[in-house]
Amino acid sequence: MAKYLRCIPLTLKDANKFVKEFHRHNKDCRGHRFSIGAIYKDELVGVVIIGRPIARKLDQKLIAEVLRNCVKPDAPKGTCSFLYSKAIQVWQVLGGKKVITYTLESEKGHSLKAVNFKRAAKTPLFKNGWTNRNNRVLPDTQKIRKIRWEKTL
Repeated sequence: MAKYLRCIPLTLKDANKFVKEFHRHNKDCRGHRFSIGAIYKDELVGVVIIGRPIARKLDQKLIAEVLRNCVKPDAPKGTCSFLYSKAIQVWQVLGGKKVITYTLESEKGHSLKAVNFKRAAKTPLFKNGWTNRNNRVLPDTQKIRKIRWEKTL
């Protein structure tokens, strides 16, 4: 079905609106480098938001992080992989050298494997999640171990 998909550029505002409505466990993003939408039969069926790596110790110039990849429940099979592949193409054209992303430990990563991402690391469990403020309300997903995936370009 991915051959019937086409991509469009999106503003962060439009991508976040989609994420708020359809993402299973994450909220919207505060910033991005670029966002892409997947169109099927003139309808937006998925979005990918690409930003700088959240982990400060990773190269902030040549590595991009997939912050969100979100599709509608009835999106055509392969939409997630389509969005990953288009984001990789854009980042490569911009001179990027690597793309990373994270999944929950419970997620299989089939879409990532389809576009040749490799499992790179497991995040440690943080006592208080990933936070630097005492009053921050953490989502439950911050208390779950994650898998970092990488694709070198």
